[in-house]
Amino acid sequence: MASYGGPPRMGPAGGFMALMSGPTYGAVNQMPSDKERRINVHFRIPYMTKWGQSIVVTGTGALLGNMNYSKGVTLKCHHEKDSLVWEGLVSLPWQPCYKYKYALVSQEDGQQVVDGEELMEHTLLLHEGLGHGDVVEVADTWCDRSYPGSILSSSAFTKVADTWCDRSYPGSILSSSAFTKVADTWCDRSYPGSILSSSAFTKVIRQHKQMRSGGRAPQQQPAVGEAVVRFQVMDWMLEDGQVICVTGSIPQLGMWQQDQMLLLTETDTPCWQGEIRVPYSAFAFTYKYAVISSLPLSGAASMGAPAVVVRHDGFVRRDKLWRGAGLALPVFAARTRNSVGVGEFLDLLQLVDFADTAGMRLLQVLPVNDTCVYNMWWDSYPYSSVSVHALHPQYVALRATLDDLPGHQMPTDIAAEIEAARVALHLESVDYKATMAAKLQLLVALDLESVDYEATLAAKLRLCRRIFDVAGHKSLQTQAYKEWFAASEHWLVPYAVFCFLRDLFGTAEHWRWGVMAQPSEQLLADITSPQKEWHASILCCYWLQYQLHRQLRQVSVYAASRRVVLKGDLPIGVDKRSVDTWMEPHLFRMDKSTGSPPDFFDPNGQNWGFPTYNWEAMAEQGYAWWKSRLGHLGQYFAAYRIDHILGFCRIWEIPGDCATGLLGYFRPSIPVTVKDLEARGMAGADTLERLTEPYVTKALLRKLFGPELAAEAAARYFIEGQGPGGYRFRPEYYSEKVLWEMKARPGSPEWLVQETQTLRKGLLALRQNLLLVTDPEHPGRLYPRFGLMGSASYKELSDAGWRSALAQLHDDYFYNASYKELPDAGWRSALAQLHDDYFYKRHDALWRAQALKTLPALMAACDMLICGEDLGFVPACLPPVMHELGLIGLRIQRMPSSPGVEFNNPATYPYLSVASPSCHDVSPLRAWYEEDPERRERFYYSMLGCGGSPPESACPEVARLVVQQHFNCPSVWCILPLQDVFALMPRYSQRPAKEETINDPTVTKHYWRYRMHVCVEDLLADEQLISLLQDLLLLSDRAKLADLPALAAASG
Repeated sequence: MASYGGPPRMGPAGGFMALMSGPTYGAVNQMPSDKERRINVHFRIPYMTKWGQSIVVTGTGALLGNMNYSKGVTLKCHHEKDSLVWEGLVSLPWQPCYKYKYALVSQEDGQQVVDGEELMEHTLLLHEGLGHGDVVEVADTWCDRSYPGSILSSSAFTKVADTWCDRSYPGSILSSSAFTKVADTWCDRSYPGSILSSSAFTKVIRQHKQMRSGGRAPQQQPAVGEAVVRFQVMDWMLEDGQVICVTGSIPQLGMWQQDQMLLLTETDTPCWQGEIRVPYSAFAFTYKYAVISSLPLSGAASMGAPAVVVRHDGFVRRDKLWRGAGLALPVFAARTRNSVGVGEFLDLLQLVDFADTAGMRLLQVLPVNDTCVYNMWWDSYPYSSVSVHALHPQYVALRATLDDLPGHQMPTDIAAEIEAARVALHLESVDYKATMAAKLQLLVALDLESVDYEATLAAKLRLCRRIFDVAGHKSLQTQAYKEWFAASEHWLVPYAVFCFLRDLFGTAEHWRWGVMAQPSEQLLADITSPQKEWHASILCCYWLQYQLHRQLRQVSVYAASRRVVLKGDLPIGVDKRSVDTWMEPHLFRMDKSTGSPPDFFDPNGQNWGFPTYNWEAMAEQGYAWWKSRLGHLGQYFAAYRIDHILGFCRIWEIPGDCATGLLGYFRPSIPVTVKDLEARGMAGADTLERLTEPYVTKALLRKLFGPELAAEAAARYFIEGQGPGGYRFRPEYYSEKVLWEMKARPGSPEWLVQETQTLRKGLLALRQNLLLVTDPEHPGRLYPRFGLMGSASYKELSDAGWRSALAQLHDDYFYNASYKELPDAGWRSALAQLHDDYFYKRHDALWRAQALKTLPALMAACDMLICGEDLGFVPACLPPVMHELGLIGLRIQRMPSSPGVEFNNPATYPYLSVASPSCHDVSPLRAWYEEDPERRERFYYSMLGCGGSPPESACPEVARLVVQQHFNCPSVWCILPLQDVFALMPRYSQRPAKEETINDPTVTKHYWRYRMHVCVEDLLADEQLISLLQDLLLLSDRAKLADLPALAAASG
């Protein structure tokens, strides 16, 4: 509950309201007109800020800054015992209502930076009876909404806890005038229930609930010797017929009697208010909120003199928070009897039906943006977008591309071609140019395993052009299209021009387009001019994007009508060969790449090839690029997953000449300097060369290649007599990317292929055999190479002091695991202390500040529910930042989030998390279970608690135990990949388990072609599977019988 001053602390199971001193009354003030009447509002809030931070209040009206923190009122602070209290007095003209919010701010380069703000606005209602010069005492409490509160019952008479309170309001209230006291709760996104205010819940899951706005609770006027107490609380979880009441220790609140409670009024969903009149002699008193299903008796009040106490008690605290379940499947992996070669947007309609029927309230997909960079199967990678706005043409449902034209049907010949393509693309290794009769003769099975990306896209683009030329162009004259074009023109025109130039030049590498490498408004206008011979191709590009938009919007609207959240995916980067980098190159560091350091997925790290962001330039533009990107995404999705959310704290930046992720470094980070080396006894130019250049010796060459090949390698790839080890890479072979791309010519004999592979592997190992990575832009900045203690260069160091110092530098920069392997116990102790100071303090503050700049920019762009993929090398600052911002994390059981354990225990997951047995970046449950017999045994006994010999395969019984374990966990969402749902039923788990893997992160050019082997129509008709999922969800309380109408009807 709210407090009057002092530090926040846990309150009892109910609120406590004390009036430490009251007003005295003299003659009644002569009431001036409303225009002349001014009220002195005294804002007061205890909060322990950090050095350099302040509290600002802003609200409606010019004197409060019109809800602009830079123009708001900065409060002043003073200490009261252990509490730091911020307060300020503002004279405001009387009006019935003011809205206001608090923010935590600091100064950076002379500019005000908002470090944190409240999620909800406060409403201060001023009574008509307040006189000129009266003081309104606004005694607020900054409240972290992650505080669980005291738990009451979850039955029809649900009792919930209030917020923290401190009962020691020490100051005296001005006694020469009437006063209003407002005790508020700081409401931010860290309270778990605050996620229910996102559009995923308000517009989808709970869209069937009636929303109220503009309501007003009956107001009472205070009498002399009495105060009006106003209670205010919020709750998003009320069901139909439920109301919020207050009961307490005074007669006005019913003396704890259920039939005499005060009924609150819903004013603006989710806010509830109510007032009672209380004599000063009745203070202090205690109270509780209750959620009930029938109306209680409300207290009464009468007119009187102005003296008001208002309690803003934040969110209702519940013993059981809402939890739900969902399905995950890439759009391309869906299969219906209508889809042509790949999953299509309209296939999601039936997946929504399946999820809803089973009791699941979410459907998650991978990114759906256009990825046509190379015009080959490499483009199957969904995270490398050519545009952050355009949708991928492969997802268009050809059969529905004329549905926006009333009375127009698909021409018979085109409909026949669509059907022929659908049949042909169900066949593996079919030549699409074969005759129709040959295709039909080859039809031996309806369902085959994988997507043929190139054939599918070619067929769809060809048919789309035919449809557009015959009838589709008429859509361009419709009002709906014109409105969409006007809203989309800012990205659509550059995208269409980019696609045209990509096809014209035969490459998406726009820096090779000559004079057209520099886009301009004139260039866009010239290429899209109606007078050009290729104008029909430009219009067809517009039309195709419109059809994709229309179909995905249809799915979005339908999913919301079935109360299923459609969850999208936000890739961490964009392709270097994209319209975004072409149009706005200043927003990207084009000579760098994004990736990740060595981790669970790949011991060499990952290099995704995306340019890193120029966050400074983005901030100067007010993050307009992000706002446009997320606003566009919000048209289709009610929730989204941030891919690699770690990158918004710090990114693993890789020099442009690298192919792997091993030689990268964090950005931003605190580098190692020459002075740091000198302080550790490593001084001089020769020393610097020894540490920063690849260490290549004759012994290493012979060890890697053998005597004969070593001599050839030394002569061809190195300059002998130079470099720290006696050999230096020739300039043309210094690039890791050049070495990575080494391969024998087609048709070479097997011995030459093997020899080339041996050379490639060995040369890469030698190129990576250095100890410190040099910053290409700032040669004086150095970064420890990840895992340097395992390198041959480190092992060859003759100076033990150097080895100790380098181990320090490495562990300072990354983590403190490897210091345990050092032989000297004193070193281990020193390194542990050095690690704690360097990594968890210096970098933690830097990365936290970066996250609090970038992530709020994303959050402010839309009201979608946000989930972050926080797997891998997670910095210590990220979990608290995500908690503070109310962002949902990800938990995968086989990827422990704590050191020293092999598996996550779902029972320990936090509420603000998504629990999944697997995800698209790891093998599905069945494949993982079968991969390692020893690990399978440990998992079977330790996590599933089973006895006897573990089954060799993840039989349905094992799958059900895993799924039930995840459904039972505290996470707000449990999302099952559809492959793990298949594992629940014997008839769906006959396919080889490895074929259900979507992605292998260790493969640089992985073919993303998984496709479910069952039609969605068959899943919808499978009563046994649906019944099993319903039972599991009901048992885990992730679904209610009321959410399953068919099951409820069958149950009577």
